[in-house]
Amino acid sequence: MTVTLSREKNTLTNARHQPMPVVAVTGAAAGIGPAVTARLAASPQVRKVIAIDDHRGDSDGVIWRVADVRDPKLAGRLAGVDVVVHAGIDLTPDSDARKRRAYNVRGAQTVLTAAAAGRVGWVVLVTSAMVYGAHPDNQVPLPENAPLAAQADSSVAGDMLEIEQLALRSPRTNPGMAVTVVRPAALVGDGIDTLATRHFEAPRLLTVKGSAPRWQFCHVDDLVSALEFTVVNGLHGELAVGSDRWLEQPEVEQISGLKSIELPARLTFSTAQRLHRMGVTPAPAVDLRYMVYPWVVDCAVLRDAGWRPRYDNAEALAVLLGQRAGRHAVAGRRIARKEATITVAGATVAAIGTAAIVRRARRRRRD
Repeated sequence: MTVTLSREKNTLTNARHQPMPVVAVTGAAAGIGPAVTARLAASPQVRKVIAIDDHRGDSDGVIWRVADVRDPKLAGRLAGVDVVVHAGIDLTPDSDARKRRAYNVRGAQTVLTAAAAGRVGWVVLVTSAMVYGAHPDNQVPLPENAPLAAQADSSVAGDMLEIEQLALRSPRTNPGMAVTVVRPAALVGDGIDTLATRHFEAPRLLTVKGSAPRWQFCHVDDLVSALEFTVVNGLHGELAVGSDRWLEQPEVEQISGLKSIELPARLTFSTAQRLHRMGVTPAPAVDLRYMVYPWVVDCAVLRDAGWRPRYDNAEALAVLLGQRAGRHAVAGRRIARKEATITVAGATVAAIGTAAIVRRARRRRRD
């Protein structure tokens, strides 16, 4: 089932904006949190930064308040805060789906509720441009007010979509509190481990027949600069963040030095789903769509407000490629170095064979 959500219009407003705000960063000690915290702490237009997580991180020049973002007592840690930037999201393919969902969705829900209880006027949520869905007929680029057509399931994209639903309902449940949603394209940079980054750890780049992938990246440095820009300029509504334009598949192959292999879509997704059910691969088949179908976004709100990315797509891809040294993955699963000579085609054939063996074994047990 596809859930389609949209708001009538993206908004760009300085209402409720507090000059020289006190900013709390939740999820400050892990993932993108340390980079967000450090950037805001260094900003001359931010008065003070409160760093919140279930343990202290390494960021200096901030006030640490230890609290789990899923704990309702979080409201007590938000005293004196003007803006909350919620950076606590988990995009890692190997995370247990239930634990990841609890952290991502329950964390965002608790932050919104705690901020309202603590009389915080504004919350900035980081989600992902994955909420638009990856489809072969997607407009390139997608406008920021395009319908949110990701699958409402247990995938990472499903987590982000549910967070967006919370943001959409927030004006009714938390009147008087503004919410901004920031949607980065495929993230790259230090500490980023996603299905998209692992796609480039494979021996070959997977494509499906009848579709031309387009790649857009968002370097973590650009995400944190966009978050700072959003906070100090009081941008409200829905904002996409990423490098300008996109890379076509031949450009990606030329930059990466990797060749692609093309497979039928039905075979690709059905096999991927069987392997996921058997625990062979970490991500459901729906997540694989983001590797083969476009989900490029037009970052019009930030661009029109004067923000510009530091990295173009080629530079961001080069960063990703530079960080893959010694890592090898097939279908999102990290493999040992000795297995790295397996091609995607060989891995697919082996996967189909494995699935057939498992089915035969199950039939024998039933008989």
